[in-house]
Amino acid sequence: GREWQSSVGGRGPRPVSTTTFLLIRHAAHLLAGDTIAGRSAGVYLSPLGHEQARAMANRVATLPVRAIYCSPIDRARETAAPLSERLQLPVQTSDALSELDFGEWTRKTLDELRTQPLWQHWNAFRSGTRIPGGESMLDLQSRIVGEMLRLRNHHPDQCVALVTHGDVIKAAVAYWLGVALDLFRRIEIGLASVSVVAVGDRGPWVLCVNNTGEIQMPYSH
Repeated sequence: GREWQSSVGGRGPRPVSTTTFLLIRHAAHLLAGDTIAGRSAGVYLSPLGHEQARAMANRVATLPVRAIYCSPIDRARETAAPLSERLQLPVQTSDALSELDFGEWTRKTLDELRTQPLWQHWNAFRSGTRIPGGESMLDLQSRIVGEMLRLRNHHPDQCVALVTHGDVIKAAVAYWLGVALDLFRRIEIGLASVSVVAVGDRGPWVLCVNNTGEIQMPYSH
């Protein structure tokens, strides 16, 4: 059953509301991992990616998901499609779930960037560095956390799937864990993985990170 807590003003107890978020990273895409896809259009899933997306859908479809939200980027939308089909739920697009804006680094290879001082500085000091022509990690963290809080108001006591990108999920997990952004590279978020965060009236709970197997739900607090 639901937990209850005392309300202010002596009006009696009120139910404690918790929204559980499944943070799902997109599957493998055709540019592979050595090129920054960023927000490029037309970067679609590879055959391996389609297989990963179907496997993710099979795992997540056993959970009590009531809504699916997705980044507008093609590879995220393709990842969300099998889950939408399995659950018979529409995919709702949210710009707040979009990939980090990599600006001038979009479509650059890692070999091209490794020798650049600003790339090195950005990786060492994510909280204080902005990508040239792009976005800062603080901006990214603000928009994903703000979106989760907004969706919590729309989906009290429900399980919601958010299909998005690795850095977006890392920024969210770091925030809910109380970990500094400059340490977020210690958090691993694999392709088609699921991380679970519950946000309730009494605060957040990070229930699992980078899950690629069976997910135990629901959790009680």
